[in-house]
Amino acid sequence: MTSAGPGRPRKQQPVRPGATARDEILDAAAELFTGQGFANTSTRAIADAVGMRQSSLYHHFGTKDDILGELLKGTVAGGLDFARAVFSASRPDRAVTAAAALHAVALYDGSLLCRARWNLGVLYHLPEARAERFETFMADRRELRQLYRNLGQRVEELLPPAGGPGSAPLGELAFRLVESLINLRADGLVDDHSASQTADAAVVLAGLPAELAEVRSLSRSLISGHGGELSGPDVVR
Repeated sequence: MTSAGPGRPRKQQPVRPGATARDEILDAAAELFTGQGFANTSTRAIADAVGMRQSSLYHHFGTKDDILGELLKGTVAGGLDFARAVFSASRPDRAVTAAAALHAVALYDGSLLCRARWNLGVLYHLPEARAERFETFMADRRELRQLYRNLGQRVEELLPPAGGPGSAPLGELAFRLVESLINLRADGLVDDHSASQTADAAVVLAGLPAELAEVRSLSRSLISGHGGELSGPDVVR
C-alpha cells in the first residue's frame, strides 16, 4: 500500500536508475532479491541501497511483499501484453504465418527476460511467490502460458498430422524453452542471440526448419508492427 504526500527526505541524492524514488526502490530490491535472496533481504537493506531512510521506503511500499509483488508483475506484463496483441490479430491461414506469430511471442518474451537489468525470473521459484497475495501475478503467468499453447495449436492445426506417439503441445514446449532462459542467464550462459535461438528452436520443433528464414522475417515484422522496441541482432527496433 502507498500513502499520499511527499514522504520524508532522502539521506543523499539518487544513486540508482529510475524516474522516481519508487523506481529506485524496485531496482535496489531487484538486485538484492536476485543476488542474496528474498528472505535474506530486509527493507532496511533496500532503503540503504537507495540512499533513503527506511521510513521513507514505507511511504512507497507498505511491506517487503508489496515490493516483491510489483517486481513479479513486471516480469510478465510486457510479454503478456504483446502475446495478447499477436493472438488477437487475424487468424493465420498458413503454417508459416502461424509459426511466425509463435516465434514473435517467444522472441519478444525471451528478449525481455534476457535483457532486463536484473534476472527477475529467478523470483518465480520463490516459495513466497506461490502465496495467495500474488495470485494476480500467477493468473497473468497462466494466461501467458495459455496464449503460447493457443498459438502453438494454430501452428499444429495447419500442419499435416504427425505420426507416432503423442508429444507435448508445441506452445507448451515454446513456453518452457523461453523460461529456461532464466536459468541459463543465472549460469552466465545467455548472450545477444539466446532469445532468437530459443524462438528458432520452437519453429524447428514444429517441423518447419526449411521455412525458418521466412518465419524470422514475418516475426520481425510482427514485432515492429506491434510497437516492439527491443534491440539486438535479430530484433527490429
